[in-house]
Amino acid sequence: MKSVLFVCLGNICRSPMAEVIFSHEIDRGNLNFTCDSAGTSAVHAGEKADLRMRDSAKQRGYDLESIRSRQFKQNDFEKFDYILVMDESNYRNIRDLSNRDEDLNKVFLITDYCTEEKASEVPDPYYGGENGFFEVIDILEDAIKGFISENK
Repeated sequence: MKSVLFVCLGNICRSPMAEVIFSHEIDRGNLNFTCDSAGTSAVHAGEKADLRMRDSAKQRGYDLESIRSRQFKQNDFEKFDYILVMDESNYRNIRDLSNRDEDLNKVFLITDYCTEEKASEVPDPYYGGENGFFEVIDILEDAIKGFISENK
């Protein structure tokens, strides 16, 4: 079974949304994957996903209620086959934590898997309006389908 970790800054918007979308695809397609999410920061550790993200997710048929924020840990490199990050800042932060080349080979920008959305990163919707949360969902749905297609 392959394992995927989704990473953003606080693990309250983008990466939990990616986890839920990917979990939905795992269940729907009976895929041989597991997944989790984490943040590079511990500021929100133990908290639920942002209320605006939870509301936007619910409108799209996803449920984020059970996810709690956690910080990325060094042993995540050993636990996961793929570490998919939301933006360049997360990419640099995770790569800086790696101690081995094998770790570096696991880290990818999630938007590298987009097939329809034209996005170089998943923008952080935290300081924006409601549309930003829906934009995140659109990008993540596309990227996750692309990732699955390449890694079945």
